[in-house]
Amino acid sequence: MNDRYRHLLVERSHDGFVVTVTLDRPDQMNAMNTAMGEDLLACFDGLHRDRDVRAVVFTGSGEKAFCAGGDLKERNEMTDETWRAQHVIFEQAAFRLLRCPVPVIAAVEGFALAGGCELAILSDFIVASETAVFGVPETTLGIFPGIGGTQLLPRILGAPLAKELIFTGRRIKADEARAAGLINHLVAAGQAKAKAREIAERIAANGPIAVRQAKKAIGYGMETDLDTAMILAIEAYNATVVTEDRLEGVRAFNEKRKPAFKGK
Repeated sequence: MNDRYRHLLVERSHDGFVVTVTLDRPDQMNAMNTAMGEDLLACFDGLHRDRDVRAVVFTGSGEKAFCAGGDLKERNEMTDETWRAQHVIFEQAAFRLLRCPVPVIAAVEGFALAGGCELAILSDFIVASETAVFGVPETTLGIFPGIGGTQLLPRILGAPLAKELIFTGRRIKADEARAAGLINHLVAAGQAKAKAREIAERIAANGPIAVRQAKKAIGYGMETDLDTAMILAIEAYNATVVTEDRLEGVRAFNEKRKPAFKGK
């Protein structure tokens, strides 16, 4: 994975297990332009192939916004053909994020609106500060939530609240988002990234194959019937139980020490 991008900052922990991906257009509230979309696609495509990474923290530069959505100034003069070509990039990046094989924790400060809200919910879960504001206001501009909002928000919030937010464009602040189940942890202003990193490091200390298989089983299992999902879970179990890490975990338990997982 190339760690140099135009509108992303990518940092790795000293052991390489935790990667922090930061949207980096703070003067534009981290709005997504074409170049950022290409960066996100390349970054998460690389994460799919990176066998060292165990967890990702996904955040935005500055205090004002995680991401304010698509860059409508850039889109103002686009032809329909150019707009569509750009959106294909965003779609592909969204799928890479959704199917990232390791847990992705969104750390939200300030606004997460439109495509920015969708990027946050494409992650596995959200840590947000008390300054966070979420919304999918696309319909107020005659646009459509284009990278999963109409599918993910009903799954997270339930259909009635998701419909209200999408149909009206109403924004919700952090406390309402927490009560509705949109965010897992609500922290003080400026602390979202630190809390997300703390959780990511805890995940990274666990068996990486077991975590990857758990994410896969949950993700695909929720999209099918229960009998099929149980079969998927058993397949994930069988893929994990034959690993060296499973043997190490059992040894460490019996020797009363922390396991040293190798991802094998």
